Amino acid sequence: MAKIILTHEVTGLGEPGDVVEVKDGYARNFLVPRNLATPWTKGAEKDVTAIRLARKRREIASLDDAKAIRDSLQSKAVVVTAKAGESGRLFGHVTTAEIAEAVKKSGAPQIDKRKVEIGQPIKALGEYQVSVRLHADVAATVTVKVVAA
Repeated sequence: MAKIILTHEVTGLGEPGDVVEVKDGYARNFLVPRNLATPWTKGAEKDVTAIRLARKRREIASLDDAKAIRDSLQSKAVVVTAKAGESGRLFGHVTTAEIAEAVKKSGAPQIDKRKVEIGQPIKALGEYQVSVRLHADVAATVTVKVVAA
């Protein structure tokens, strides 16, 4: 088992700054090459505190605030414009950063693009459901309408 420090959120494993033990191959072949984690050392403990402080600044403070934001996000649809061809197929796909920016433009509080989860890549015009993790216990389902630019 390898002891690692997560630098990004990994679903089912932990948050940035968490020290976890995973199998050697998972750490060596997946987490470390994708910069999702770093090997644990005594000197890296300083990095853990810096990562945790940065995470605290980004996250929503209380559960009540997260529920209020969830209700406001679910009450209205978010519109994302993208270049599309004649058949309605997009040139490229809609990214999590574009969705986070559209949420901000719609008047909702700014959300972190890393908290947006898209099930399947959005590659055509239409209406899609996207999940946004606002808090450890609160997730919002946002309706995203993709329209041609």
